[in-house]
Amino acid sequence: MRGAIEFQWSPRPSDWRDALRAAVPLYRWAPWFAGALAACSVLLLVLGDVAAGCYGLVAAAVVAALVPLAAHRSFRAAPLAGRTVTGHADDQAIRLTIGDEARSVVRWSALPAWSETSRNIVLRTGPGAASPVYAVPHRAFADPADARRFRELLARHIGPAGR
Repeated sequence: MRGAIEFQWSPRPSDWRDALRAAVPLYRWAPWFAGALAACSVLLLVLGDVAAGCYGLVAAAVVAALVPLAAHRSFRAAPLAGRTVTGHADDQAIRLTIGDEARSVVRWSALPAWSETSRNIVLRTGPGAASPVYAVPHRAFADPADARRFRELLARHIGPAGR
């Protein structure tokens, strides 16, 4: 694999949560909805409707808490979560391995989109919210030049970020 980009990381629940926020609209918009609901609830409290205001604040707290809890639970439910992932990317595919337990070879043609967050490079396997995603954290790359080469490889084979 001449010219392959190599990377390695131990996944964290925060990586998964960040990737879900990037790929799934519900995860992305839930904190905003919780904030708007909380603001309206405070307004109800100020206007004297204590029962509705308190109910709204509790509902806002539940909405705000459910997203991180669901992401954490989803991460922990994965049998290989938290195990070190080793990756190699070249002009043909991206290869991910977890010890001797799991190997995944994903051809570039199977990845219709990718995006980047402040923590991760998120690879999407399909257009819908239910499609699996791969979250490759920035810390996976030993050298910033490798991360740059990986982005260039993604742009060349998939297209620009955010598609």
